[in-house]
Amino acid sequence: MNIRATGLALTIALLMSSCSPQAGTQNTPRAEAATNQIAIQIETLADNLRAPWGLTVLPDDGYLVTERNGYLQLIGYDGTRTQITGLPDDIYVGGQAGLFDVVQSPDFADTGILYLSYAQGTRAANGTAILRARFDGTELLDSKVIFQATPAKDTSSHFGARMVFLPDGTLVMSLGEGFAYREAAQDKASHMGKIIRINTDGSIPTDNPFIGVDGVRPEIYSLGHRNPQGLHFDSESGTLWSHEHGPRGGDELNIIRGGKNYGWPIATTGIDYSGAKISPFQTYAGMENFVKDWVPSIAPSGLTIYRGNLFSDWNGDAFVGGLKSRDLRRVDLEGGKFVREEILLEDLGARIRDVRTAPDGSILILTDNATNGKLLRLTPK
Repeated sequence: MNIRATGLALTIALLMSSCSPQAGTQNTPRAEAATNQIAIQIETLADNLRAPWGLTVLPDDGYLVTERNGYLQLIGYDGTRTQITGLPDDIYVGGQAGLFDVVQSPDFADTGILYLSYAQGTRAANGTAILRARFDGTELLDSKVIFQATPAKDTSSHFGARMVFLPDGTLVMSLGEGFAYREAAQDKASHMGKIIRINTDGSIPTDNPFIGVDGVRPEIYSLGHRNPQGLHFDSESGTLWSHEHGPRGGDELNIIRGGKNYGWPIATTGIDYSGAKISPFQTYAGMENFVKDWVPSIAPSGLTIYRGNLFSDWNGDAFVGGLKSRDLRRVDLEGGKFVREEILLEDLGARIRDVRTAPDGSILILTDNATNGKLLRLTPK
């Protein structure tokens, strides 16, 4: 069976007019592109996924997809599926907790090393951890936990858990502040509400910004984050990007720089769920300003800066999945600054959990559903 031939093909005409920030869409299965529109074909590469969370494209074998309730699936290019064994037995599943991201080591082709993030522990005491393991095609071997967030928390929310490698071979991961511990995002003795940077064996890079500072966790790379679930390094511009959930409003897209403070909860454009003000400040001296915020919230998850030949007009733009907004946002960026936003895929009505640029220039997305999540591939018609 050829998965590309059997996948659902849906073509959507996307308005590319500079005078309107929102794209028009069509439900017609084979809609033709009109003048100054781009026709997008959507293929369903896999369905019936159980709350898919993260994905990576393997060099030869297909797609590895994590499912939040503690499963790892290999989806072959021929449509076959293999449930991977060897996952840790201390994955805490509940609320927002579970198995999260998966990334390949830079030398994966030679070593088969993967890194997986997950909620480790129990309802009463848990935190985000990173597992390093060797993948043999069906099983995870030689597993070792190389990072555990400290202190443990007693909530099932806001784990962060997105990971990406930097060009120097170090691994960065986002960490949420546990929802109930917003002040911890400013506490340098805590990993909560931070982005951390470690070596591939879990050791601390000697050039981390807070190395040798008393009372500061040496893994910390940046602080003042709420719940960052988008992380991407753009090799062309040399920029590390992240986005994070605000409360009611105040979702942010940020450029991440080592040692910087991103404000939560001192500065935010969001308000509390009760309607009360969290802070009188939307910006604050000595803290980094966002590139873009969303009010009301879209609940962003998954992030890629597009670099590819299939959608050449979109090179350098950010693509952000919306869980609450149930759409895909194209954020037009010029020189690291926000220009405009376009709303895509809203007719799917799907919560979008992850967004990736595939090696062939297509865009891959995971839709978030407990029993029928999907892996979709976007290409020009």
